[in-house]
Amino acid sequence: MSNFSQFMKANKKEKKNGFYAPTASLPDETTGNPVEWEFRHLTSRENDTLRDACTIEVQVTGKPNLYRPRLDTSRYLNKMICAATVCPDLYDSALQDSYGVKTPEELIYAMVDDPGEYAELCVWMQKFQGFSKTLEDKVEEAKN
Repeated sequence: MSNFSQFMKANKKEKKNGFYAPTASLPDETTGNPVEWEFRHLTSRENDTLRDACTIEVQVTGKPNLYRPRLDTSRYLNKMICAATVCPDLYDSALQDSYGVKTPEELIYAMVDDPGEYAELCVWMQKFQGFSKTLEDKVEEAKN
């Protein structure tokens, strides 16, 4: 039998922020190593809000008036990265202006403009947020 007090909020472990260097094109001035960014864990509610914002209704082929939800995975991952980024401040207008963009989502693409690095950032972010399998893994699994 479990002790009910174990479930109290005071006993819940705090999730620490994570650090990751998403691009080699932004080196540290002193060491020359890629600058690490700081990321926070999202709550389940924040994740649901992101997923809902990136889900669209798609008509089922050959079935008029029948729709199914489809997650725009690229948009979802981009928004997840933006929501989790603590440093740099992606909402800073001076930083956005320096890249010639107007939104945090565009800024991520501008700062991490190497497709391979961006893909690695997406994989790292999903694991950091607690997803044991990436969305790409799940798509491949569903295909088989």
